[in-house]
Amino acid sequence: MMFFTKLLFLSLISLAVSSARGPPERPSQICSIRPLGAGKDDTNQVMKAISDCGRFGTTTFEPGNYNITRKMTWNLVSSTVNLRGFLSFNPDIEAVFIQSQASYFLVKGNDFTINAFNTGGIKGNGQSWWSYFATRTRADGDGRPISLTVVNATRARINGFRIEQPPFWSSAIVESKDVVMDGMYINATNEDPLYIGKKHNPNLLGTDTYRSDKISLLNWDVTCGDDCLAIKGNSTNILVRNITCRGGNGIAFGSLGQYANLSDNVHNVTMQDILATRIDPNVQPNMANGVYFKSWTGSVNGAPPTGGGGGTGTVRNISIENVVLDRVNNPIHLYQTNGGHSTDLPSTLSFGGLRFSNWTGTAVTNKLVDIECSPAAACSDITFSNNFDVTPPTGQASRFICVNVVNASCNATGQA
Repeated sequence: MMFFTKLLFLSLISLAVSSARGPPERPSQICSIRPLGAGKDDTNQVMKAISDCGRFGTTTFEPGNYNITRKMTWNLVSSTVNLRGFLSFNPDIEAVFIQSQASYFLVKGNDFTINAFNTGGIKGNGQSWWSYFATRTRADGDGRPISLTVVNATRARINGFRIEQPPFWSSAIVESKDVVMDGMYINATNEDPLYIGKKHNPNLLGTDTYRSDKISLLNWDVTCGDDCLAIKGNSTNILVRNITCRGGNGIAFGSLGQYANLSDNVHNVTMQDILATRIDPNVQPNMANGVYFKSWTGSVNGAPPTGGGGGTGTVRNISIENVVLDRVNNPIHLYQTNGGHSTDLPSTLSFGGLRFSNWTGTAVTNKLVDIECSPAAACSDITFSNNFDVTPPTGQASRFICVNVVNASCNATGQA
């Protein structure tokens, strides 16, 4: 009896220890694929690898080009993707639409990492789209797809990812939380000799954040014809650090207030170590802004994605520091008349708590600051500190314009 009691006691201890450790660990799946070769369709093998190993596994793409002929969605859970090659998207792919915008490729899920090692990513084959629309009407929502959309993702990390020749927005982060995109390289350089030196490829931006929280954009290099980065509605707790914008429109907040009777709130954004540089005009003739803010008017003019207005909201606690400008048109610009008319109602979306610190470099006009806020929602708490030293063209006096700004050190004329 003593032996039986002792054995029972030891069995109970073993069961208790096992229970404390939790359920057995799920076995990790490992998948590895390589390109099938020129002219062959890799879509099926890519989707099978993600299906087999995208949940609690590791998927490795060997170097090379993977020909993708249809839209893709990856649902990744507690997994790693090592993308050493390029997903090369056929320009004729039918896309998925999110926020009235098309997308080639959706990535969703939780607790995943995509490593591209600065040798892999996406080839959007956008040149055919750019040349086609050079002589046709272009507008948001016209079918040009976003190359990469991170949507409904939580605790995700994308590292060393390249996007070359995106047809439209390079990427977007939508309805996601705790996402880090580190070491992104975006290149939307025209190679059609008919359009050398012309701004014929608009809407080619680095990324949008939209309805997302705790997003980190680190170490980006972006050559594009539109916004380098765009912080859109209901983006909160955003960290942006070490960004190089080569041509384009600079870094944008907005556009905001596009959806009538809805609020766009952008709170707690920190930007550090930004370079906006004008490059060879044969590559990209535009370098419009350092950082700019824009909202629609208070009236509705058409419907999104090409029209809109009438939305409200707040922009608060924005810190932008250590900025170097190289021959930009407008170092700092804020306007609230996007897509509007002179007879529109004024915007009720308000800006406040904007801090600009340690800005240096050069501008091609003497209008260094142009902040023109809505008469229905005056801006407040706008500060410049720690060496705001942007140089206008030789012989021109610097102008700092502020309209409808409370307690501003500048005025509507920009004159001292």
